[in-house]
Amino acid sequence: MKVQLVAILVAAAVTACSPGPALPSPPTAASAPNPTTSSLSAAEKQDPRHYAQQVRTHAEAASVSPRLLMAILYNESYKPHDPALERAWQKIDPDASFGVANMHKATFDEAKQGRDFADRDWQELPDDPGLAVAAAAWHLHDLDALLPQSWTDAYSRDELLALGYNAGASSMLAFANNTRPGKLAQAYLDRLRTNWPLAEDAIRTG
Repeated sequence: MKVQLVAILVAAAVTACSPGPALPSPPTAASAPNPTTSSLSAAEKQDPRHYAQQVRTHAEAASVSPRLLMAILYNESYKPHDPALERAWQKIDPDASFGVANMHKATFDEAKQGRDFADRDWQELPDDPGLAVAAAAWHLHDLDALLPQSWTDAYSRDELLALGYNAGASSMLAFANNTRPGKLAQAYLDRLRTNWPLAEDAIRTG
C-alpha cells in the first residue's frame, strides 16, 4: 500500500494535478490580500511572484529583507505546493514540511510565539500562503537576532540567514564562524544566489 501511495504522489507531482477541495482557513491578521491555494492554478502555486505583495507586507513587519524572503520562496518552490499532495505525503513522512515556504512543525511553533498568528496551526499552512509567508518572515527575524556581531566575509547577512533557514540556527552560526557548508547547504546557497535576480524582479513588479 505504501509503495502504491508513493507512486500516486509521484504521478501527481509530475502532472501537477489540481487539488481536491480544501478546508477554509481563518483569515490572517496581515492586511495583505491572501488567496487560499485552492483559488490558484497549479502554475500560480509554483511561482513565488504570485505572493509578492504578501512578501513585501510580512518582510516589512518582521524587519527582514523582502528580496531574501522572496528568494527563499524561490528556493523552496522545487516541490508542488498542492494542499492535498502535501497532506498525503505527510502521512508517509510525518516530519514533512508544509506550505509555500516548506516549514516544519517545530519551526512554525517557535516562529509563531508572541506573534499575531500565535493561535494558528501548522496544519493550516498548505491552504494559507499568507500564513506561510508570515511564519517564514518571522523565522528569519528570529535567526537574525542570533547572528554574532561579526562573521566571515565569505557570506552576507542575508546569505547566512538563508543558510540558517535551510540548515538550522546552529549550522548558521558555524558557517558564520568560517565552517564550510556541506553539499546540501552549499547547493541551497548556490540556488539562492541564482535566485537573487528573480526575487528582485518579483518584488519590484509582482
